[in-house]
Amino acid sequence: MAHIAVLGAGVGGIPMAYEMKAMAGNEDTVTLISNCSYFQFVPSNPWVAVKWRKPEEVKIELAPIMKKQGIEFTDVGAKKVHPEKNQVELNDGSTIDYDYLVIATGPQLAFDEIEGLGPEAYTSSVCHVDHAATSAEQWEKFCDDPGPVLVGAVQGASCFGPAYETAFIFDSDLRKRKIRDQVPMTYVTSEPYIGHMGLDGVGDSKGLMESALRDKSINWITNAKIDKVEEGVAHVIECDDEGNEKKRHELPFKHAMFLPPFKGVEAVMGLDGLVNPRGFVIVDKHQRNPKYQNVFGIGVCIAIAPDKPTPVPTGVPKTGYMIESMVTATAHNIKSLMDGDEAVEEATWNAICLADMGDKGIAMVAMPQIPPRNVNWVKHGRWVHYAKIIFEKYFMRKIRKGQSEPVYEKYVLKALGITKLKN
Repeated sequence: MAHIAVLGAGVGGIPMAYEMKAMAGNEDTVTLISNCSYFQFVPSNPWVAVKWRKPEEVKIELAPIMKKQGIEFTDVGAKKVHPEKNQVELNDGSTIDYDYLVIATGPQLAFDEIEGLGPEAYTSSVCHVDHAATSAEQWEKFCDDPGPVLVGAVQGASCFGPAYETAFIFDSDLRKRKIRDQVPMTYVTSEPYIGHMGLDGVGDSKGLMESALRDKSINWITNAKIDKVEEGVAHVIECDDEGNEKKRHELPFKHAMFLPPFKGVEAVMGLDGLVNPRGFVIVDKHQRNPKYQNVFGIGVCIAIAPDKPTPVPTGVPKTGYMIESMVTATAHNIKSLMDGDEAVEEATWNAICLADMGDKGIAMVAMPQIPPRNVNWVKHGRWVHYAKIIFEKYFMRKIRKGQSEPVYEKYVLKALGITKLKN
């Protein structure tokens, strides 16, 4: 009889709980620990930011679903993980003992690392549905009195797709309102070049993304550090290829959205051997922590070193297919350990991205994620826009119905004409 605790109820955590429940025995317990009563489908947040989606359309209350699935659930949130005790301390002072722990928290959004950054200050965000909903209200006021717009990802961010999506969605929404001509737009990013995506590019993503930005009359600044943000002005340091200051920009704006730096959540921060200095969970090729062998990590919260350093720090993204692969490998490895066998399953660290551009989209496939690759292509077209809408529909249905099968494997890969993925 084993107790498996899953910390985090996002795109990785909920499928992890479902797959583990499906594989565990009748006497085993699966507990899902969240700091929120609902699931939010984060990939839809750029649509929420312009009111193409309502917040309630991308949220699902979890308690009744987990009860139906036979999964224990708490939304009290974790205060601290105590791996030496096999225990998670919750925010209300209670504790949960576990035999196996899967950390799937996603990142902590480190707005505080840059002065003036974030929804509590002068910029908006699409990293959380509540942030996106606030941004949507600000967007409506902005459209009544338009002006310059800034969009991008700051130093230390490890997810760039939503920033590009937001820029193109803003452009598309402004065109629908027939006020695009009143809005100068600039894309500001820590990437060394447009289309880098934290992956050193995928196929001709550089040429394709630069062409798309030019087509939409969106200027850009790469190798950029946000020094600070004041009301209506972003202070940006443009760096050279060595990371040294090249030029300073004072960019005026009436609306700005920047993805913040990512770091690990407070519940695991500073735990030697479990996380790196930024708080990301250290895992081996089996998603298993080397020091605490009954602790696993999946999704954005794990530590992945970039292929090579960039002049301005950029993190490595963990995309949807990659996370699904981590979930499946982890579930099988925990089941093997419960049965007295070895953990041998490895996740397929391939990157598959569907990025919406408002009316079209870009699909990228990197196999494996880090170069050199066996498959390395990028395609674009209106079909990608609709593919992402379909993916949203099926993933939300999966959560509501407690389905454990991978959505990417069942729907997205077939839509892309891919039947098998191997490194």
